[in-house]
Amino acid sequence: MRIKALVDADAVAQVGAAFTAGEARAAVAARGRFIMAVSGGHTPWAMLRALADQKLPWADVHIVQVDERVAPPGHPDRNLTHLRESLLAHCPLRPEQVHAMPVESADLETASSQYALTLRDIAGAPAVLDLVHLGLGPDGHTASLVPGDPVLDVTGADVALTGVYQGRRRMTLTYPVLNRSRRIVWLVTGRDKADMLARLFKGDDSIPAGRVRRDRALVLADREAARSDSEPSRH
Repeated sequence: MRIKALVDADAVAQVGAAFTAGEARAAVAARGRFIMAVSGGHTPWAMLRALADQKLPWADVHIVQVDERVAPPGHPDRNLTHLRESLLAHCPLRPEQVHAMPVESADLETASSQYALTLRDIAGAPAVLDLVHLGLGPDGHTASLVPGDPVLDVTGADVALTGVYQGRRRMTLTYPVLNRSRRIVWLVTGRDKADMLARLFKGDDSIPAGRVRRDRALVLADREAARSDSEPSRH
């Protein structure tokens, strides 16, 4: 795991967008398409807005969701709402190339299995994503892999449901598919993340984020999150 410490959240978003664009161009050149999974949050949304201004082979880009809250369509709690506002409204990516988690389904268990099949259809069997964007919570969660939830123990499915967390159930990618991805980029901002970032960097698998593989990971952190006692290697 490499940590790149940047001045602020805007710099994290800008560097994240440039990194993603480079990964997209390389993936399309090598394999003909680029499949990335995106998380929610203010810095990821800013990164997606910056990504819209980058040069990408948009016709060959597919976007899937890392996680999504169970909420009505268009609701501000939905990551998809912000994904559409931040990226789709500003770039030529076709709507059908954004694969939304089906959290509006009446049968969420079946919907989770269906989303796993969607991943397989676009990313192979087993599904291998080119790039996964992850965030880090002050409680050590990432995606919707939250402390104490049975979803942490799911090993036989790439997509699963959580219990209620911060008021809503969620659909999330699980460790198996996250850990098969070719690259992972973490976007971590804010002083309240510093302690967990230090634990992530040290490979502390007692926090959910610490169970994501580290050998293919780049962390982009602002100076508040990557403060000196986090002991990151800065490049």
